[in-house]
Parts: sequence; structure tokens; C-alpha cells
Amino acid sequence: MQTSQAEVYSRAQVSALSDREAEAAVLMKAAAMMKHVQSHWSAPDRDMTLEKALKYNQRLWTFFQVALLDEKNPLPQQIRENVLRLSAFIDRRIFETLAYPAPEKLDILININTNIAAGLKGVTG
Repeated sequence: MQTSQAEVYSRAQVSALSDREAEAAVLMKAAAMMKHVQSHWSAPDRDMTLEKALKYNQRLWTFFQVALLDEKNPLPQQIRENVLRLSAFIDRRIFETLAYPAPEKLDILININTNIAAGLKGVTG
């Protein structure tokens, strides 16, 4: 029962955020999930939590890809193309990390998410 109440509260919080704030929040959530796995690399459930964190991050970046490919997207074409290239790199790193797990492979994914989230928080919108 508490879990469903927490989920409802979390969804309500996200719906109250601006689009940019919501994007920043989910990027930070993904970064936190990956950081947790990295910090607990020797945990017996590492493979499961690693897969969960990476799949969450991949799903998130897939949403960004879809939005960036939308012709109605208001971002300038060059920015859209650059972020799409970045998302392709992220996809490759996720697959590589799933195939050959190593904690240091998460650093770049965590840093990208954190830096983009910081930039989104700095943008009003």
C-alpha cells in the first residue's frame, strides 16, 4: 500500500514540474541509479540492478530520441542532431556495459546525465 501511495505522490510531483524540470529529474534519477550500482559493485544483485539502471537510462534516452526526431520539435536542427549523436553514443555504451560490465564504464553515462540535467535546470521553460 505504501508503495502505491509513494508512486502516486511521485507522479504528482513530476506533473507539477515544467517539461525541462521533469527531464532533469529523470536524468538525475537515472544517474543516481547507475551511481548506486557503481558504489555497490560487489553486491550479489549487481547484475539485476545494473540491468535495471541501464534499461531505465536507455528508455529515457529513447524518449529523447523520439522527441528530437519530431519535426515539430522547437530546438534548432544542429542541437537536435548533436543530442541525437550523443544518444547514439549512450546506446552503444549501454550495450557495451551490459555485455562487458565494469564500474568505470558507468562514469561517462552518469556524467552526461548529470551535466545535461544541470543545463536543463538552468533553462527556464
